[in-house]
Amino acid sequence: TVADDLDGIYEAIKENALLSKFAGGLGNDWTQVRALGARIKGTNGQSQGVVPFLKVVNDTAVAVNQGGKRKGAVCAYLETWHLDIEEFLDLRKNTGDDRRRTHDMNTCNWIPDLFMKRVMEGGDWTLFSPSDVPDLHDLFGRDFEEAYVAYEAAAARGAIKLYKTVQASSLWRKMLTMLFETGHPWITFKDPCNIRSPQQHVGVVHSSNLCTEITLNTNEDEIAVCNLGSVNLPAHLYPQGHELAGQINHDKLRATVNTAMRMLDNVIDVNYYAVAKARNANLKHRPVGMGIMGFQDCLHQLRTPYASEAAVEFADRSMEAVCYYAYWASTELAEERGRYASYKGSLWDCGILPQDTLELLREERGGYVEVDTSSSLDWEVLRRRIEQYGMRNSNCIAIAPTATISNIIGVSACIEPTYQNIFVKSNLSGEFTVINDYLVADLKQLGLWDEVMIADMKYFDGSLAKIDRIPNELRSLYATAFEVEPSWLIEAASRRQKWIDQAQSLNIYMAGVSGRKLDETYKLAWVRGLKTTYYLRALGATSAEKSTGRAGALNAVAVGETQGTQFCSIDNPECEACQ
Repeated sequence: TVADDLDGIYEAIKENALLSKFAGGLGNDWTQVRALGARIKGTNGQSQGVVPFLKVVNDTAVAVNQGGKRKGAVCAYLETWHLDIEEFLDLRKNTGDDRRRTHDMNTCNWIPDLFMKRVMEGGDWTLFSPSDVPDLHDLFGRDFEEAYVAYEAAAARGAIKLYKTVQASSLWRKMLTMLFETGHPWITFKDPCNIRSPQQHVGVVHSSNLCTEITLNTNEDEIAVCNLGSVNLPAHLYPQGHELAGQINHDKLRATVNTAMRMLDNVIDVNYYAVAKARNANLKHRPVGMGIMGFQDCLHQLRTPYASEAAVEFADRSMEAVCYYAYWASTELAEERGRYASYKGSLWDCGILPQDTLELLREERGGYVEVDTSSSLDWEVLRRRIEQYGMRNSNCIAIAPTATISNIIGVSACIEPTYQNIFVKSNLSGEFTVINDYLVADLKQLGLWDEVMIADMKYFDGSLAKIDRIPNELRSLYATAFEVEPSWLIEAASRRQKWIDQAQSLNIYMAGVSGRKLDETYKLAWVRGLKTTYYLRALGATSAEKSTGRAGALNAVAVGETQGTQFCSIDNPECEACQ
């Protein structure tokens, strides 16, 4: 959280540099900084707003390369009522005044529920300078709504001079347009992150991190830090040939999670902290972020397409198990090592578990929450254990992108669908050809794996949709990310989110992008209770060139023609700061 004065602003930039030096991925909350045109009392001048300082942050990220290996990675967050929000949306554009552009920095919308309700209901939205409405930054839910409406009334009667009223739907459209054109700012939701936070008794979640899976409190004395790790989920399914093949091996999963939670808790004590505020926060609250990887591999083993109710159900049951064992492990650590310092008054202390907070969210919103609430494990036993022993960690679960470690292990990244069935991945270690081993095994069994098939798969960018000799069943099972409707990604994420005490790094893949489809997708994410989303990945127009070539025509036929619409090209962006 960046303070609204020069000392605070440049202190934050210095802290960014120090954290980035040691390979930290950063998220900054800039909502407190006054808007363009706001009065500066000390000089009786006018503020230049947030944007010029974000340019400095951008250049600092370039200058301080992470560990000497690559440029720094930082994301700036701004709440939707900030008067500079419209210029903030333009930061990644390639046109306009380059002094007010940040080409190397990520940006993210931090959206209150009231704005989404105004969008749904066709209302107006008022933009303010935080210097005129200083308490909005620390409010959420009904408290935010009451204060915001009061400020709107004050502006209407002339008590607040610097403000602007826009149609909520128009601002929402611009958000989606910029997301489509530039890939930024991402869409995240302030109120679910706070209302469902176990730590709302000691502060406010003002932003997420670089990859949108961390939702921890920040203030002038604390920089949120979270140590991450991920469970290799397909390694915890019973293997083929076992009588329970494809089902979760709960004994093995519980043992793995217990070990992982103990190790992550140990890291808190032995870690190096470049900034004192980060050390203070981490030792006080002891949050960790254990996630999963290889979700798509599990679906392949289960012979389940990602775009199916069975996949959504598996997302629910598997995440329930991981979270159950993680929270249980934290209670065991609390029994052994003691509760974390700020436990008293937390939702854990009040007997409220993450899935219970969906009802709190529904009450605060006044509706607009449509989430499945089914469960399969005995949560009452865990609830009683937490009541007796408490928790060692304020937060336990966060699903990070795992772009690097999943590659090392040889499984699909976190909760991602298959990007392509064959593609070349580049990172600091070099270039690697990644191929879907499950598909290769199936094609070999059918006698279809040959040089022609390899050529066709390369030609069609790893997609099977236009290779006619592959059976429809396999085309469905091995559909690539852009062939899966984004609603399926959100439905699966919604089932996971009900169990998770932080958030998940959720990319949205979309082919054939339209304004209506974007609108429906991100509104669905809000109604399904998601806290955050990450990149919008859309197909590049370059694939249209292949329609004039001859390669791949040996055994491929077209299955419907696609329109050559130009999309923003976000070709497999990866975040190594989050594993």
